[in-house]
Amino acid sequence: MTQVSSGLLMGMLLFLVASGLSLIFGVLGIVNFAHGSFYMLGAYFAYAGYMATESFLVALAAGTLGMALFGAVFERLFISRIYGRDVLMQLLLCYAFVLILDDIVKIVWGANYLLMRIPPAFALPPLFVGGGAIPVYYAFLIGVSAAVGLLLWFAITKTRFGKTVRAAAINPQMVSALGVNTKLLYTSVFAIGSLLAGAAGALAAPVRSLTPGMGLSILIESFIVTVIGGMGSIVGALVASILIGLTRAFGSIGFPLFVDGLMFTIMALVLILKPSGLFGRQV
Repeated sequence: MTQVSSGLLMGMLLFLVASGLSLIFGVLGIVNFAHGSFYMLGAYFAYAGYMATESFLVALAAGTLGMALFGAVFERLFISRIYGRDVLMQLLLCYAFVLILDDIVKIVWGANYLLMRIPPAFALPPLFVGGGAIPVYYAFLIGVSAAVGLLLWFAITKTRFGKTVRAAAINPQMVSALGVNTKLLYTSVFAIGSLLAGAAGALAAPVRSLTPGMGLSILIESFIVTVIGGMGSIVGALVASILIGLTRAFGSIGFPLFVDGLMFTIMALVLILKPSGLFGRQV
């Protein structure tokens, strides 16, 4: 049960990052290679908010809302200029900002490891479920991530905004012809994707060491999740994230030298058997 809770913790954090990555790609067609750096910035923004106020709510707001604002500005200044361009141009721009943001973090917060600490409100005895101990903060993080995922699914599938977003992903010219401000729509989508990455970073800050470059590993796993679950599928991102989280949690015990290899093996099998992903639509 302890490994299950650890796997769910990793999986739900990965889901927040991967769902934002999948949303941005599905609607805007942008391979946001800097998405892992957004997760890193969210963690550092949360750390700065917590150090300034000692309030976990302020830290969470700093990580999520701060990254939503950052994402909106980033999309308007840079991403908007490469829509429809070659994927190599997208990768070069995003990778450039991976390096830039890593150096900015080193300048502002230093290159040493930082730890935010679990807030005192969660310093409680662990929950015992099925003979395993689950820290209270783990349960909170899993619950919040699941709630955010449910809210995102509802917003995309049941609301007018979500229907407009899905229509723009299929035929942006027609959506624009119907009077929708597609520039504002694209900025909103990118800001939401950035918010999700920032939320993951802010939630992970109390239980992860903060260091420049910390977004690289979760970025790679997010791409694995996106391939397995299917591009643009929120449900697919959730299922694949939990699968990868549990694989990493149990693999670290059963076959610690082949955990990464197993994740890539699962991805390779999906590419062979169902190239569009488990929940992706055929193109």
